[in-house]
Amino acid sequence: MHELIYWLDLFGIVVFALSGALMAGRYQLDPFGVVVLAAVTAIGGGTIRDVVLGAYPVAWVANPLYLTVILITALLTILFVRQPKRIPKRFLLIADAFGLALFAVLGTQKALALGSPISVSIVMGAITGVAGGMIRDVLCNVIPMILRQEIYATAALLGGSLFVLFQYLGLSDNLATVLAILGALTLRLAAIYWKVSLPAFEIIDKNKHE
Repeated sequence: MHELIYWLDLFGIVVFALSGALMAGRYQLDPFGVVVLAAVTAIGGGTIRDVVLGAYPVAWVANPLYLTVILITALLTILFVRQPKRIPKRFLLIADAFGLALFAVLGTQKALALGSPISVSIVMGAITGVAGGMIRDVLCNVIPMILRQEIYATAALLGGSLFVLFQYLGLSDNLATVLAILGALTLRLAAIYWKVSLPAFEIIDKNKHE
């Protein structure tokens, strides 16, 4: 079980770092900016989770390999992706979706392992999945997806909830993890493909129409 979580965690680091690096390319940041954006996207959510839960040292301090993976991913993106604006925006969304699903479930797992209540664990999983992307978007002066109509945080909450449900039903931890990740990923990818979104909250200023 621990080996599966470790490799899934590293894969999540890679796809989120790739997402951050591609966003940096779209906004023409310098190499240092690419690395910074890749790093905050990949480890921002997990850092917030660990600080809130008092899990010290935080994940990337306990395992510096995360930083190495982020740096390599950012540098490879710079070397092989010469013109990020030519990459379809949907590719960035898909990479982000994989990271979201992985980290939402793994974050829920870690919170449960630390003894957090189920509701808190699911919220911590969602924070793990969405906070890094939120910081990335803020640094790029973009309204974060979690605050827009995107089905984003909803997918993260679904992943954590499914993991708890599958554990309650007696599934093995490995199977519960994989199925929960697939559930969150399916919802997010379906929302991207069919452009499904939550209804927007809108206040109409009557003075503008008078």
